[in-house]
Amino acid sequence: MLKIPLQDIISKIKQSTGLSDSEINKKIDDKLSQLSGLISKEGAAHIIANELGVKIFEQTTGKLQIKNILSGMRSVETVGKVTKKFELRNFQTETRSGKVANMIIADETGQIRLVLWGEIAENLNKLNEGDIVKIIGGYVRENQGRKEVHMNDRSNLMINPEGETVGQIKEYEKAQRKHLNELAEGMENVEVLGTIVQAFEPRFFEVCPECGKRTKFDNTAYTCDVHGAINPAFSYVLNAFLDDGTENVRCVFFKNQAERLLGKTYEEMLSYKENPQKFETIKNELLGNFIKVIGRVNKNQMFDRLEFVSQLVFTNLDPSEEIKNIPEKKTTYKEQTVSSREVEDNLQTEEELIDSEVEKIN
Repeated sequence: MLKIPLQDIISKIKQSTGLSDSEINKKIDDKLSQLSGLISKEGAAHIIANELGVKIFEQTTGKLQIKNILSGMRSVETVGKVTKKFELRNFQTETRSGKVANMIIADETGQIRLVLWGEIAENLNKLNEGDIVKIIGGYVRENQGRKEVHMNDRSNLMINPEGETVGQIKEYEKAQRKHLNELAEGMENVEVLGTIVQAFEPRFFEVCPECGKRTKFDNTAYTCDVHGAINPAFSYVLNAFLDDGTENVRCVFFKNQAERLLGKTYEEMLSYKENPQKFETIKNELLGNFIKVIGRVNKNQMFDRLEFVSQLVFTNLDPSEEIKNIPEKKTTYKEQTVSSREVEDNLQTEEELIDSEVEKIN
């Protein structure tokens, strides 16, 4: 199923109609009320766009510009310039081993991560930053709210193909720094600074080792909607409260970001699943750490409060350098405490967040 983020729908409506964010959100909320919760907020936004004559899907077939690539697409064809390449890595799970390579490609409309699996990953050694690549037969997944084009041995990657050019590439938009009390639902590519004042043990959940989707336990076995009965791998999510003097906000760190925050490997993280008592020391060491996080803002409907989903976290900062770039504080806040019952309820509702945010095992 093709998926376009809610904020992208709102942006398209805004560009086409001149309506403000608040006007569009009110129309969406009114539509949700009218339909008595029978649709999601994204579904309501699609209906509003249709009523206003706004075209959401500009192109879904043929050679796509990067801005038109959507989550859920199959057999994707696109062309981009390599702006950054990462190391070729070997990986191994209980049921599978292989190679994976990552790079960032860009065109005139945007940029996207390209992930190569299997033998096609060897192409990374033939590539240089600045090369043009043509992708045929890619498929699109979401990883922590960001789209990625994946390729396997059935895909075709062409390096500097004749006749293919890329104009002035669109520069990556720098994250906008905000105080925690300035955060609003739907914000993306936001940078915040703060001190960790509370942390929780990581929660582990089963995922398919082939596609990374969360699995279901069906009577006697774990199953994946795509790959059937499987021997699951594990992913995890870590929660911590961040405080910047204006507010405190719950930050959510999924697999890769949890590893980056803690400086731990996948294997070390799994050891806390078998022996959670070992994490007590780590949890205490987190308290008081000054970190920078780039991510997006979700709304926890049960508690009617905002949560910050990390897409990149930085530790070992120089506070004096970071503080130079902090805008003047607008207001202060009343200190909030989190009751044990609220924590318990919050962990129960987190299942929905895990289902929507679960990323691939890599």
